[in-house]
Amino acid sequence: MDFLFLITARGGSKGLPGKNIKPLNGKPLIYYTIDAARAVSEQQHICVSTDDSTIAALVEEYGLPVPFKRPAALATDSATTEQVLMHALQFYEEQGINYDFVVILQPTSPLRTGRHLQEAMAAVTPYTEMIVSVKETDANPYYVLFEEDEQGILQKSKEGAFTRRQDCPAVWELNGAIYIINVAKLKQKGLSQLKKQKYVMDKRSSVDIDDETDFRLVEFIISKEEEQT
Repeated sequence: MDFLFLITARGGSKGLPGKNIKPLNGKPLIYYTIDAARAVSEQQHICVSTDDSTIAALVEEYGLPVPFKRPAALATDSATTEQVLMHALQFYEEQGINYDFVVILQPTSPLRTGRHLQEAMAAVTPYTEMIVSVKETDANPYYVLFEEDEQGILQKSKEGAFTRRQDCPAVWELNGAIYIINVAKLKQKGLSQLKKQKYVMDKRSSVDIDDETDFRLVEFIISKEEEQT
């Protein structure tokens, strides 16, 4: 089975401007994801999809060619992951290169490593439609999540007679670190209709950087771990 590792890195970010290349412990954030992909793949199968010339230049300085520039229409808040994915696949198909699976990697998950990718890919079979990385959620809908009813009274989001969180069924939260997608099934059914299987990651490795607080948390984790080595 042939895998394309697609690193999606548009230039715009409202929560943390320039976050995809913001220096994290001495190197741009996106480099952590490139390192993870390089740990499991030859370089010609790693693609950074970006609309941003600065991101592209930094990626190429790191020794990874950027094969195309993403159109501006696919770098807006309204552009979908599926559109970005199909744009990349079409580029390679026009070069006569066809992939069985695409592994989408977001630069905002710098604690995801090659080991995680290897483990997630080991679960792939020819019948796999989609594997998504998850963590066990802290916000269990059987216990701590509520919705307002028509009278403004809070009701549990999911009914269950549980008095301790530990007794609640496990509920999984997408952590955004790894998406492995069957290309043939994607074209047949569309991204939203694919059957999802989980790959479980721990809470520490699942941190997804959305804002400055997340960034500082990852910075702290990395610096503390470096002190201990």
